[in-house]
Amino acid sequence: MSATTPSAATRELGDALRRWANDGVGVVRVLDRHGFGTVAPGQLLAAHPSGEVAGRVFLGALDAVAVPLARAALQRPDARDAQVTESAAVQAGLACAGGARLLGHPLPAGLARALGEALADGHPAALASTADGGAMLVLVGADLATRHGGLGSARADDMAAEQAATLLRRGATSTERVIDGELDLLLDLWVPVPTVWAVGSGAIGEALLRQATLLGWAGQRVTECDEARAAVAGFTDSDVLVLLDHAPAFDAVLIDGVRGRGFIGALGSRRTQAARRSRLTAAGLSEDELTRLHGPVGLDLGARTPEETAVSIVAEVIALRGGRAGAVLGGTEGRISS
Repeated sequence: MSATTPSAATRELGDALRRWANDGVGVVRVLDRHGFGTVAPGQLLAAHPSGEVAGRVFLGALDAVAVPLARAALQRPDARDAQVTESAAVQAGLACAGGARLLGHPLPAGLARALGEALADGHPAALASTADGGAMLVLVGADLATRHGGLGSARADDMAAEQAATLLRRGATSTERVIDGELDLLLDLWVPVPTVWAVGSGAIGEALLRQATLLGWAGQRVTECDEARAAVAGFTDSDVLVLLDHAPAFDAVLIDGVRGRGFIGALGSRRTQAARRSRLTAAGLSEDELTRLHGPVGLDLGARTPEETAVSIVAEVIALRGGRAGAVLGGTEGRISS
């Protein structure tokens, strides 16, 4: 499974949930953790009554605890603590040792089917539950507007839905603990893997597409304005467009982009950016709309080569999706990973 891309792994998990829905599904999620280094959010392990499992948590390093918990969760909710030593963590592919509290709970047929279909078909989806696993809510659809199940109160449902919508606007898969007074919820959000559209030609575009592949994202190259506008028309919040061509003919792509969805960036010197902004203002874009245009695109990393420039571009996308400023970690406080 190590060669499986994040997108393929999520779709395989969704397909299993969809197939198993009528038989009963037990799931394990990450309620809390410390250590391990950077760990992908939205981790989910599912178990079928036959004993078959799908998905993973912590690259399988906690299977000795997670798999039995998932099978037991077919019957009732439970939570267990698990620890991983440094050597076992590194062997599994994690950065360092750590500990986690894992939540296992049943996933009713209707919820398993709704979540499975969304994940298998590449649509946004969220799974919220009370911290004890006693009540669950699944949100699906482009704006997560369709609800299945419930958390026991309209307040809890609305709070989970609002938080999921906020996270969706970041365009990144997330796991959040949501606590407000007596409410204690666990929320997992899955956002489809981004597609990066490089508009134009050149070495930076090629490097950007290679970088997207390395991240497990999809990549597309287009060179015609009409092709780019057609792509932008179908953008989700997770999609990315980077304009490499400085020709004024491509201004229409940027206008469509900042009035739509997704991350819209443009290469070019500060003089090129100023001239472009003047044209876009004259074309009717407001100052608020112009703030959605990332140009010059990329974080200030001192990039000198096409490959380094590509890293700076995807770094800005990742920082924006995670709600971060892209500052040096040693000069910041709080949790390192989202």
